[in-house]
Amino acid sequence: MIDFFLSEEQKMIRDMVRDFTANEISPIAAELDEKGEFPADIIAKMGELGLMGVPFPEEYGGAGMDYVSYATAVYEIARVCASTAITMAAHTSLGMTPIYLVGSEKQKRKYIPPLASGEMIGAFGLTEASAGSDAAATKTTAVKKGDEWIINGSKVFTTNAGVAGVISITAKVIEDDEEKGIGAFIIETDNPDLRIGPKEKKMGWNASDTRQIFFEDLRVSDEQRLGEPVDGFRTFLKALVGGRISVGALSCGTAEGAYSAALNYSHEREAFGKPIHKFQSVGFKLADMATEIEASKLLVYQAAKKYDEGHNVVKEAAMAKLFASETAMKTTTEAIQVFGGYGYIKEYPAERFFRDAKVLTIGEGTSEIQKIIILREILKSLDNAISV
Repeated sequence: MIDFFLSEEQKMIRDMVRDFTANEISPIAAELDEKGEFPADIIAKMGELGLMGVPFPEEYGGAGMDYVSYATAVYEIARVCASTAITMAAHTSLGMTPIYLVGSEKQKRKYIPPLASGEMIGAFGLTEASAGSDAAATKTTAVKKGDEWIINGSKVFTTNAGVAGVISITAKVIEDDEEKGIGAFIIETDNPDLRIGPKEKKMGWNASDTRQIFFEDLRVSDEQRLGEPVDGFRTFLKALVGGRISVGALSCGTAEGAYSAALNYSHEREAFGKPIHKFQSVGFKLADMATEIEASKLLVYQAAKKYDEGHNVVKEAAMAKLFASETAMKTTTEAIQVFGGYGYIKEYPAERFFRDAKVLTIGEGTSEIQKIIILREILKSLDNAISV
């Protein structure tokens, strides 16, 4: 268990979220998935509990807690409903964080309080049809015209786009016919020049809202710009580091949910006169699941703890996201095997966890990209050691 990571206050948050998920989310999680229904009422209640702004200061309306607390909340929600967990994670790590990191005081005062309360949902537009892993290949442009910016382009796979009040995006900044780099902008979704596509039909995370967004001569004032161009892109990359920790926590929760379901089923299901967990073929699967989930949690909590302490956690976040997401995929696959034929039936939870797990190895940087990041960081450390 990871209890030794948690303070008494953090344990209280864990217990509060666990009670909330048991009472409010668990009874309807399968229905939300089946209908593909965005959990608006649940999100509103989470806002009332302070869960939509956990790691942001109280002066901006946040809960004033840390990333360990935030990761704990994401983990607990994902144990029951990954769709709700990713809605919260994308809102917090990606929708709000760029504004908090480099937004002006005016921007912070305007946007963070309603976002932290859940009155408004945040989203993050980075990925494009031809700019996924290579985020620097962004083709969306923002051209300066007087006191305004004219934005043209599009983003894909934007979580929360259809329910968001604001979307933070990246675009190539062009001023006086000169490209200044990739900058960031806050787009209010009631802008008439913003077009939001239909909800994507996905393999999993069915109750979360994922859409394309399109900018067609979209005009925003200079007050909507987030920092200087270079700062804007670096901020988005920094937000992705925190986002990887949250996806790692989400992966742990998804894996834990599948493992718990499989463990309980293995106790209830009998074959040849005894519970199936008594057979090594099943028991060893359960042992592997438990071990790998525990290792995943240790990586995630280490990254979150170091993040709170102000350390550079690029490597740790990538390791946590890589290992935890791959563990989620493996665990959910094995959970279906434990359930046997019932694992393939929607009446049982294993297949939902399985469908929700796959995207974890893709979003926030694929597993392959995480390995590139990890290799780059360890080689950097090697070069520094040699130069000393």
